[in-house]
Amino acid sequence: MSRLNLLSGGAAQGLVGSLAPAFTAQTGLELSGEFGAVGAMAEKLRRGAPADMVILTAALVAELAKQELVVPTSVADVGRVETALAVRTGTPLITVYSVADLRESLLAADAIFVPDIKASTAGIHVARVLDRLGIIDAVVARLRIFPNGATAMRELAKTDARRAIGCTQSTEIIATDGVAWSCPLPKGYGLATMYTAAITTTAAHAAQARELIDLLVDDKQYQTRKRAGFLTDQE
Repeated sequence: MSRLNLLSGGAAQGLVGSLAPAFTAQTGLELSGEFGAVGAMAEKLRRGAPADMVILTAALVAELAKQELVVPTSVADVGRVETALAVRTGTPLITVYSVADLRESLLAADAIFVPDIKASTAGIHVARVLDRLGIIDAVVARLRIFPNGATAMRELAKTDARRAIGCTQSTEIIATDGVAWSCPLPKGYGLATMYTAAITTTAAHAAQARELIDLLVDDKQYQTRKRAGFLTDQE
């Protein structure tokens, strides 16, 4: 069976996985997705990795359109994703109402699981938050950094650290067994990132990529997107 090749930020992995059976039934193509830090996925496309479409941050997709690597008329917003805190399933949830609560929770953690702090959307944001809080030197030895948020959450689920927490995008937390979504970051420290889909200019299956984009943004899939952690601008 032929495959549609997708390069995507890890934030969309759960949503894409939930829609894959419908896509295959509709098009006859299997869906072959590579998910990771958005910066790394964009760089793969720039270096010539075969891909029919991408799902990345809106800012990155705009850059790729300027570089003539995606088709501008194909660009479509999928939804916003918040960065949030996570804990292992079965351990007490963290409630953060203020900046002081956030600082206290991070300082109390004996391990902090995060995605790549240089190439992933959530990881870059976490590093900035730690710097703004003035605690990066105090917690740097406790950071557990992984290539993407999905991997970070899987490792959080397996850790034996007693006071472990994670910070990544809500979609990656929701999609991972063994971890629980705890709370968003407090006002002024949160991050809501718009994820956008687009067909590449070298797509071998452009028509089917269009069908996948239509499926991702279809109003009928609103509840599917919401369960996966994608929000509209009004939410």
